[in-house]
Amino acid sequence: MITEGDVPTIVAVLDSLRPLIQMDGGDLEFVRYEDSRVFVRLQGACVGCPMSMYTVKMGIESALKEKIPSITEVISLD
Repeated sequence: MITEGDVPTIVAVLDSLRPLIQMDGGDLEFVRYEDSRVFVRLQGACVGCPMSMYTVKMGIESALKEKIPSITEVISLD
């Protein structure tokens, strides 16, 4: 279960990934965590990009699960 104490770690991981996403004209916003799931919002060039799901699942989700194994999924909100 993700706890309130995990939020700084979640934000730190997302902040470490933001420069990579920004290099492609996009951005990333942490929205919330709920029931072991992390909700993010992709912005800029990432919106509508066919590769955005790959970015969320293979990039963001993998990085977060490495730091906090109890995360079950990362969901991108529109």
